[in-house]
Amino acid sequence: MSGSIHRRGILAAAAAVAFAATVVAAPPATARPLERGTFVDGFSFTDENFCDAGIAVEVEATQEVRFLFNSRKPGTAPYWTANVWETVVYTNVAGDSVTELTRLVDKDLAITDNGDGTLTILVLATGNTTVSDESGTAIARNPGQVRYELLIDHNGTPEDPSDDQFIDFLGLVKESTGRTDDFCAAVLPILG
Repeated sequence: MSGSIHRRGILAAAAAVAFAATVVAAPPATARPLERGTFVDGFSFTDENFCDAGIAVEVEATQEVRFLFNSRKPGTAPYWTANVWETVVYTNVAGDSVTELTRLVDKDLAITDNGDGTLTILVLATGNTTVSDESGTAIARNPGQVRYELLIDHNGTPEDPSDDQFIDFLGLVKESTGRTDDFCAAVLPILG
């Protein structure tokens, strides 16, 4: 798996977690927007084997998400749409860094009631990722889209997401389209 596809996978997983966090607070379904809002989240960790190169890199991310949770038809599972702005800074022990900026739309394309108390949700994430060096010069890009699936337990109420439980990230259905620069090849000369 190339580094840029891996990064999109991390972003998709973060969006899946954001989805799971908001379904707990959503009100019962009606034929109008159920909930809309904005939240800001972040995380940081040290990757001890960054890009499989055996180097330690500190990863710090912030994410702003503007979302809409909407029922398309009364009595059915509601759909999620979000605009996501994410900034990830990768810094090595010497203090060198690169910044990854991602702007994307993340939205449910199809929701399938599996008949066993679960929903399979097909999600589209489309947008642009740009990786820049410390001077602000773009060194890698990944515009395009991916599609992935989530598995959700609807607890007997597919139209009411307030009791839903995230079960699993089922994986990519469609790999990244468009230009896909190799993330690790672009950043290792700076961070390695």
